[in-house]
Amino acid sequence: MGNTDSKVDFRVAVVQLTSRSQQIEANDESFWDQFWSDKISSVQDIFALVPAAEIRALREELPSNLATLCNKLVDRLQLATEHSCQTQRDQTAAINCVRLLTRLLPYIFEEPEWRGFFWSDIPTGQQQATSNGEYASKPPLAERLLQTLADLLFCPDFTVASKKKKGPENPEDIQTIDSCEYIWEAGVGFSQSPVHVPSNDKNRTEVLKLLLTCFSETIYMTPTLEQHSHANKWLTYFTSGQNRQTLPLFTSLINVVFSYDPVGYLPYNYLLFTDTREPLVEVAAQLLCITLDNSSFLSNDQPSSPASRTFPSLPGDDCPNLFINYLSRIHRDDDFNILLRGFCRLLNNPLIQTYLPGSCKKIGFYQELLILFWKFCDRNKKFLYYVLKSSEVLDLLVPILYFLNDARSDT
Repeated sequence: MGNTDSKVDFRVAVVQLTSRSQQIEANDESFWDQFWSDKISSVQDIFALVPAAEIRALREELPSNLATLCNKLVDRLQLATEHSCQTQRDQTAAINCVRLLTRLLPYIFEEPEWRGFFWSDIPTGQQQATSNGEYASKPPLAERLLQTLADLLFCPDFTVASKKKKGPENPEDIQTIDSCEYIWEAGVGFSQSPVHVPSNDKNRTEVLKLLLTCFSETIYMTPTLEQHSHANKWLTYFTSGQNRQTLPLFTSLINVVFSYDPVGYLPYNYLLFTDTREPLVEVAAQLLCITLDNSSFLSNDQPSSPASRTFPSLPGDDCPNLFINYLSRIHRDDDFNILLRGFCRLLNNPLIQTYLPGSCKKIGFYQELLILFWKFCDRNKKFLYYVLKSSEVLDLLVPILYFLNDARSDT
């Protein structure tokens, strides 16, 4: 009963936000706090209680309320991350802000006049005031959001297991910890096996889904040359040196995908236990496909040509795609072996046959794996040569031929 009342309260807040007769003040903290409180416990509730029609109506009729809501969500998410999500309240606020932004962003991207909102300059009155009474420059909302999400993916006791004793006397500051010590899984470039915490997997998955939503701006544009000749700012910033978490995040995504074993050692394990790792692996593979896309650095001066598909060396302050850079630098045979065994294990998963019908779990993200295999071979020729010389090359060729044959009937 209490949970139902909480949902009703949240729904009332949404209705007040979208009401034509009410413009909510930015300093009404008691009202805005309702959107990230513990009243909502799942992303399904967010999508059910915030209908698409009302988001569009809010965008068209009360744009100031939508702009304030987006600013408040990013501010609250940034505040929780700066505090390392040490309290349950901060953790609840952070995950609900992530869910709401995931819900709102597509409707912002579908309107051309709103696409620049997250990259616009912050008004002087909303910038941070210094001790001298002057206003310090504040990064665009998109940059703050992307960096906050990157930091949030290495937040102890929220998305990674803590390495210190719990308690107020031993807090881990997300601004000072070395994120490379908190890589999600052992594998390429990292030998330690972290503790597996299912709740961390769920939080990682939701944050990664928001990142995918941020990078999806391109699909809402009309298919014209002028629209697609510009780089995706979201992707360009996130894969550049401005993102301080590129190396640990790239390593974490690689390792969590290629260490995943959907079958395990117990038949029918997927019917007995909840697998929190598969949704994370699937969204991690999708994010890798996007971040390893070189087109994020194309501009009007770099037309889409065969030459532009090679790794660019951009002049000036422009940073290259560090995800591609790190992939091209993998060179150890042990790392290649981890990647190759991961590809073979996952791509052969749909072909597994046993005496117990339906005893093995089947994955559904083989298309992402095929794209990743292509990108790995294209960006790292040493890996390609390693695969061709390996005795396991047939273990890759067989599933590829299987998927080609299976796709013949697609129309």
